[in-house]
Amino acid sequence: MNKPENNNAGQQQQDTPQEPVLHTADVRDKINDLIKDQKRQLKDLHDGFDLKTDLSLSALQKAVAGFGYELLTENVGTVKQIGDGVAVVSGLQGVLENELLIFSDGTFGLAMDLHEYYVGCVVLGSGDGIQAGDVVYETGRVVDVPVGKELLGRVVNPLGQPIDGKGAIEVDHYRPVEFPATGFIERTPINTPLQTGIKAIDSIIPLGKGQRELIIGDRQTGKSAIAVDTVLNQKGQGVQCIYVCIGQKMSTVAQIVQTFKEFGAMDYTTVISASAEDSPSMIYLAPYAGCAMAEEFMLNGQHALVIYDDLSKHAIAYRQLSLLLQRPAGREAYPGDIFYLHSRLLERSANLSKECGGGSMTALPIVETQAGNISAYIPTNLISITDGQIYLSTKLFDEGIQPAIDIGLSVSRVGGAAQNDAMRAVSKDLALDVAQYLELRVFARFGTELDMETRQQLDRGEKIRTVLTQPQYEPLPVAHQVAIIYAATNGYLDEVPLKQVPEFEKLFIRFLRQQHAGLLAEFSAGHWDEQLEKELEDIIQTFIKKLYDTGFLKEPEELII
Repeated sequence: MNKPENNNAGQQQQDTPQEPVLHTADVRDKINDLIKDQKRQLKDLHDGFDLKTDLSLSALQKAVAGFGYELLTENVGTVKQIGDGVAVVSGLQGVLENELLIFSDGTFGLAMDLHEYYVGCVVLGSGDGIQAGDVVYETGRVVDVPVGKELLGRVVNPLGQPIDGKGAIEVDHYRPVEFPATGFIERTPINTPLQTGIKAIDSIIPLGKGQRELIIGDRQTGKSAIAVDTVLNQKGQGVQCIYVCIGQKMSTVAQIVQTFKEFGAMDYTTVISASAEDSPSMIYLAPYAGCAMAEEFMLNGQHALVIYDDLSKHAIAYRQLSLLLQRPAGREAYPGDIFYLHSRLLERSANLSKECGGGSMTALPIVETQAGNISAYIPTNLISITDGQIYLSTKLFDEGIQPAIDIGLSVSRVGGAAQNDAMRAVSKDLALDVAQYLELRVFARFGTELDMETRQQLDRGEKIRTVLTQPQYEPLPVAHQVAIIYAATNGYLDEVPLKQVPEFEKLFIRFLRQQHAGLLAEFSAGHWDEQLEKELEDIIQTFIKKLYDTGFLKEPEELII
């Protein structure tokens, strides 16, 4: 009776599917089948067909060839994880640090972290079309950018690709964005002025070709205005300019480009834009791309000016990338190599010796402070790297003084070596005069009765500061600066009412241009001696007498006090 029950039980066991028991040999066979399948897919890729996206490999090669790159299909990788602009890629045996990679949708990437089993790659773009499982190709090249005079007058992204709608840029030469700084033996002391056209800078905080001068201050104090005026003043000076907009709004970039076009500065200027809408990786690359383009001019015996506007946003972008790459955080969450980030950039600025071509690269980095705190982490880093700083004060800006340069906190460590003889002669006591005036002004606020000499000193100091005030987009040639500063510091403006000083300056410069162009040419060449000084004195006295005759100036007894 029990036997049929056992048969039914056996039949029931056969009807129920059971999990197969895999032995070691079976597991090995299954893994081999997966490997063969993967190799078969890679073979299809090499033959020109991508199974995942149905894009031909040749079409992708043709697309990136337009940017000067090619695909290396001998060693491909696979995206394992993607998010926040950072991709984790497996494979890519032998990939280089900072090598440019290309994803299957044509997006570029940068290999920043090389680990034993994977590569940390930052995406140079939005990365919206990248998914896990996508194929990644090598280019065999570290990130480089096109360089040369062909880029002058163009607006490009940090990869050197045009974004101004004027078509492709045909170049023959590329430079890596990361490059060792010029050695000490190949350099020479800075002794040639780089004129900004701004009286307060050229006279008190002079810049030299090959120098690194930091422009520092709070938001909306005129930092970019100084940089733009400096570019405008290089017209006809043989200096090629690279303006790097880092993390700026596109409206701000468009305004800067429009200003350059209006004043004819785009003929010798390249604008690199990594806007706030771009990925952090593009913002990270932007200053290095600008440095590489300027470096090309320097190594060819020319003079270049590169402006980084601004490195505060650059540091923030690098901090974001570092945290996404899981690098350890340090002070203010910045990575430990944040100082090296900017030092290896700014150390590439140099004034080369004649044996090395005699070229130069001058850097004007800009950094933003919070509530005037110049002792913050990034500002102190950059102050210690650069050769001086131009500090812009919010208080002075609110008083209507433009540029709002705080003479007490600003310094140029190159000093008078970066001035010609004429400017050095007329401005040797200017900083002291301004400092004494500021101290007297504080003292006079207490309402103490002042003697005549002190009042005259206050009046002269006020007029000197008025002379040093300058509207934007009006850079002044060095010869004109020499003439007006000499007149102010030697008391020739004492008889001019304070409100009439700006108009006096305009009339005086026009008078010099029309009737004494030869003297201006001497000052432009840097010549200064007793005879030229006596000639300038006579011209000023003649001009002031002419103003009295025309009624522009009134006799002292007619002045209403």
